[in-house]
Amino acid sequence: MTTHTATDAHDKALRFRTTHDAVLAEVERTIKGKAPAIRLALACVFGGGHLLIEDVPGTGKTSLAKALATSVSGSWQRIQFTPDLLPGDITGVSVWDQTRQEFRFRGGPVFANVVLADEINRASPKTQSALLEVMEEGQVTVDGVGHPVPSPFLVVATQNPIDLEGTYQLPEAQLDRFLMRISLGHPDLEVETEILTNRAAAAPPALRPVATLDDVEWMRRTAAGAHTAPEIARYIALLAKATREHQALRLGLSTRGSLALMRAAQAYALGSGRHFVVPDDVRAVTGPVLAHRLVLTAQAQVRGVTAASVLGEVLGSVPAPTQAVRV
Repeated sequence: MTTHTATDAHDKALRFRTTHDAVLAEVERTIKGKAPAIRLALACVFGGGHLLIEDVPGTGKTSLAKALATSVSGSWQRIQFTPDLLPGDITGVSVWDQTRQEFRFRGGPVFANVVLADEINRASPKTQSALLEVMEEGQVTVDGVGHPVPSPFLVVATQNPIDLEGTYQLPEAQLDRFLMRISLGHPDLEVETEILTNRAAAAPPALRPVATLDDVEWMRRTAAGAHTAPEIARYIALLAKATREHQALRLGLSTRGSLALMRAAQAYALGSGRHFVVPDDVRAVTGPVLAHRLVLTAQAQVRGVTAASVLGEVLGSVPAPTQAVRV
């Protein structure tokens, strides 16, 4: 790489890191003590993917989605998924215009920059599938006509892992549409004490935009161009191969999953101020990107094996590149 090109890459990484940290700090004003989870969420946003948050109620899932939208000057909508929710309630419908004597499309709540699909597993599979097209292609098709959603577009879906009554498990095909699955968890004792003290004295802080939608588009393009050395690409491919050969897994990582891992690692690297990916970036996002894509065998489930434990074995068995991966 020439000196001019290296300087340009360094400047891009610096601009990325500055905006990334500003958004992180703004979101942290609402979601206290969860910087690692927020950083993963930002890697998902700037990696161009969708986010699934699996957590118990009251841990800040809705607040995170709203904070992400507000901090980047984006619009947001919340959809409460229920068993009686219909696909048209999400995508929109064609309605008859008496004045023009024609059908006109009226967009649903999916037409926003950030869409919170709250308790997504409470809706029927037919309604869940209404999100598949828009998550993959950025548009919805109604009556044979495609309608693009705003760009950038992000779905933040939530599901409750403990309340299973009246829920429908998300199929593997839909889980694969989410770049990451994370959990926020409860705050630690000191942070929760601070939250209780401050909320008793004043209202929650009003968030402000610290980036623009154009910044997000630029960051997504920049992340996609982050340098990924052949050694890193081979490392990701070896991790994928190891999951496909693991005895506890009925379904290992697909090539689309490998690409998702690389995209997330690229965004995570730039969030660290680097314009190139290192093995630590890959390892940092492996769990959130891969765990929900792996399908355990029935025997492994009976033994109490988890996708997280399998990934731990895989990461331990595949040696990371030791030679330089920097450009």
